[in-house]
Amino acid sequence: MTAPGQGFEAATGDGPAIGDPAARAGELRTAYEGLLQIRRLMNAGAGAGVPAAWELRQMPRAVALVLEAAGIAPSAVDARGRRTHTGYRVAPAADPGRVEVTWLGPPGGGAAEEEQERLTACAAALERMGWECLLYRGPRRRRFLEVEPAGPKSVSPQR
Repeated sequence: MTAPGQGFEAATGDGPAIGDPAARAGELRTAYEGLLQIRRLMNAGAGAGVPAAWELRQMPRAVALVLEAAGIAPSAVDARGRRTHTGYRVAPAADPGRVEVTWLGPPGGGAAEEEQERLTACAAALERMGWECLLYRGPRRRRFLEVEPAGPKSVSPQR
């Protein structure tokens, strides 16, 4: 849950496990509806189908909100930084203007075996909301999504 006086924080997969699911669901619904309203107001003719400027400034938070609202479970860590739950993790990518989504879990928990299927589900949820997702294989052959806003943009040659 959110501390009193603080705004809603979408689960990025690097925080503690979500506490009271019922209370979280209400906060999540309000935050997601707020995101859609921002998109409708700020995106003129594009409406709620593409990310708003607010999302581009806070991409990990915006992407995590879409994933959590889609009912996809976030990963979680304990106070010592050890993974305690299997799920998505959203973090800034090496290139500005992009984020990476990985599928992580506790050691021996089977996250590696389900990552392609689960990351494909993450990509589907994000693409419905105007994000472009590319699936890559990274270090130790683990897969990850690279996520950026869909639509015309300049693409860096390092890609």
